Amino acid sequence: MAKDLDELLDEVESKFCRPDPLRPGMAQQPKGCSGPRGGDRNGAEATDPLRLTDTFKKADDLDSLINEIFEEPDFDKKSFKLKSKSSVGVPVKGSIQGLGKSCSPVYLGGSATPCGIGTSISQRACDRLRCIACDFRIVSYNDCMWDTSCDYLFFRNNMPEFQKLTTKLVQKKGARAYACQCSWRTIEDLTDLQSDHQLRWVCGKH
Repeated sequence: MAKDLDELLDEVESKFCRPDPLRPGMAQQPKGCSGPRGGDRNGAEATDPLRLTDTFKKADDLDSLINEIFEEPDFDKKSFKLKSKSSVGVPVKGSIQGLGKSCSPVYLGGSATPCGIGTSISQRACDRLRCIACDFRIVSYNDCMWDTSCDYLFFRNNMPEFQKLTTKLVQKKGARAYACQCSWRTIEDLTDLQSDHQLRWVCGKH
C-alpha cells in the first residue's frame, strides 16, 4: 500500500508540479523577433484543447486510483493524516481539570491527609489557602509542628522565608504545620476550616 501511495505521489508531481518540456516543433525564437510566428501560434491554438482534454482524463484516472486505494479493506483512514506545519513545535498543554474551582467545604489536615480540591465527598486538605487579613499565601510543612514559643512577631518578621521559619519547626509524625504572616496552626486530623472562627483563611481556587 505504501508503495502504491509513493507511486501515486510521484505521478502527481511529475504531471502537475514540474514544468512541461518544450513541445515538439516549438523551436526557440531567434533574437530580434518580437512575437511568435503565425504558424506556431496556430499550431499552439490547435494543440491546447487536446492537451486540456488529456489533462482532465489523467486527473480522472488519478481520482479513480485514489478511491480504489481508500476502498481497500485493510486501509486505515485514520492513519492517513498529513501533519500540519503550524502544529510543529507547539507544546502540548497540561490538564486544566479543576481550573477555577474552589474547595467547599475547606479542610485542613495532617500529613496523612491528601491535598487537593476538598468537597463533602472528596475530603482533601486545601493547598491553595490565602489569608484575607494579611494577604499572604499559607505555607504548610508535613510531619512538623510549631514550637509553643511562636508568636505574632516571629511570623510577621520571618514569613515566608523557610530558613528562618525552621528555627520554630519541630518534627512530629503525622502533623502538618500551617502559617501565614499573622496566624499559625498545627493540624493532625482532618478539620473543617469553618470550625476555627479566628482564622481568616480562604481557598484561593485551584
